[in-house]
Amino acid sequence: MGARKKIAAEKRKEARKTLYFAKLKGVPSSPRKMRYVVDMIRGMEVNRALGVLKFSKKAAAADVEKLLRSAIANWENKNDRKAEDGELYISKVFVDEGVTMKRMRPAPQGRGYRIRKRSNHVTLFVDAKTNDEK
Repeated sequence: MGARKKIAAEKRKEARKTLYFAKLKGVPSSPRKMRYVVDMIRGMEVNRALGVLKFSKKAAAADVEKLLRSAIANWENKNDRKAEDGELYISKVFVDEGVTMKRMRPAPQGRGYRIRKRSNHVTLFVDAKTNDEK
């Protein structure tokens, strides 16, 4: 690796130390269904978001709730302390399209209809409100 690339890689690595996030890859539901759930909690305080996800009827809410708990644990691990009530909020969350499995379904007159089984990747960032004020 050249010196310029190494310096750029080290800068990216340092910048990631101040970010607190969790990723969930290969979730077997369509990105559209997951975005409905993610849009409900975007920008919320984490305790309120956990409550919303717990009582949501969407199946994807359970996956996002587990991911949010992981992001909170990552924040606590990097800061060596427990998060206080009202301190953390969801700063950024997005859903990307994952791999699509293609299957065939028998159709009339010897034809086959294509079934697309979609998956998605979710990335969730949390941040402390005190960091913004500084």
